[in-house]
Amino acid sequence: MPIIVNLDVMMAKRKMSLNQLSEKVDLTLANLSILKTGKAKAIRFSTLESICKALDCQPGDLLEYTKNDIP
Repeated sequence: MPIIVNLDVMMAKRKMSLNQLSEKVDLTLANLSILKTGKAKAIRFSTLESICKALDCQPGDLLEYTKNDIP
């Protein structure tokens, strides 16, 4: 998929674990893990907003577009 999710990069920059982020944004670990590994097919704007607020970042810090199809 040409959309790359950099959630793990932002979490590392903010020194935040998946458990901590899960508590802050009120999402299950399973759903955050799916997003973190890039296996999600969609994300709600409200979820993206919550993650951006918790990590103090912009949507562009989390999502990246590439022309190449990465398996």
